[in-house]
Amino acid sequence: MKKKKRSSIRKNELKFAALMALPGLVALIVLVAGPLAYMVYNSAFSKSLAAPIPPRPVGFKNYIDLLKSDRFWNAFKNTMVIMGIGIPVQSFLGLLMAMLLNREFKGKRLIVALFLIPVMITPVVSGFQWKIIFHERFGPLNYILGFLGFNPNIPWLAKPSLALASILIMDTWQWTPFVALVLLAGLSSIPRQVYEAANVDGASSWQIFWRVTMPLLRPIFTLVVLLRIIFIFKIFDPVYILTGGGPGISTETLSVYTYYSGFKHFNIGRTAALAVLQLVIITIIAQLYMRFVMKRREEVQRS
Repeated sequence: MKKKKRSSIRKNELKFAALMALPGLVALIVLVAGPLAYMVYNSAFSKSLAAPIPPRPVGFKNYIDLLKSDRFWNAFKNTMVIMGIGIPVQSFLGLLMAMLLNREFKGKRLIVALFLIPVMITPVVSGFQWKIIFHERFGPLNYILGFLGFNPNIPWLAKPSLALASILIMDTWQWTPFVALVLLAGLSSIPRQVYEAANVDGASSWQIFWRVTMPLLRPIFTLVVLLRIIFIFKIFDPVYILTGGGPGISTETLSVYTYYSGFKHFNIGRTAALAVLQLVIITIIAQLYMRFVMKRREEVQRS
């Protein structure tokens, strides 16, 4: 009797849990799965809002055309450059800032609060702010460089290589504090007893950092890098406001290319295929990164 009563109670609990999860599941299907399925469906059609022609099925033609397009690979290259340079730089600077803040000193709370400002500012506002800073004639950056004896008329946003560097500078300014604060939270969670034991064993500062701090921070680093990979694939506001993808298409990223394809050329089928390709690419990169992290963790545990 007791077993039957327990099983009935267990069934009631499962039913209650299912009912509680149902609204969230319905919202997930409506807001995520539904639009995703519709996007995949549109990617298989030749559909344009700029031409009064009925949509016609084309299969994988949109994907093939994109993979043959130099503009797609240029946008992919720019996105990967921002990711390949931005994430290591931001991780290094963020770790350095977190290590400096991971101690008690006067004014620490104020500094931590100031670190939140770049993250809290709307990306559009940040973009216009940095566009003024990078202005060739009236920008404060060139003024300071001229005051220091350098060329005061550097075309930050007009020269392809400098324009991409300008986007990287703005992205680093905005997201390094985020990395630093997340790593600071990770450092604060490490027990002091671990460092005391390492000091008792006679470990040097470098050995403590490399063999104690970094292994314990590895899960936090994994999360931070994964988030930055996702955010960089979505980077739009800085590029669109600072350069608009120019000069030419030299700084155009995948998100900006998607915007132009959908809202400038109104090519719905091609834009949907481009969005699906981005989803596939970011999923592959995230999976490869997580496999690398897990493999590295297994190697460390074996050693």
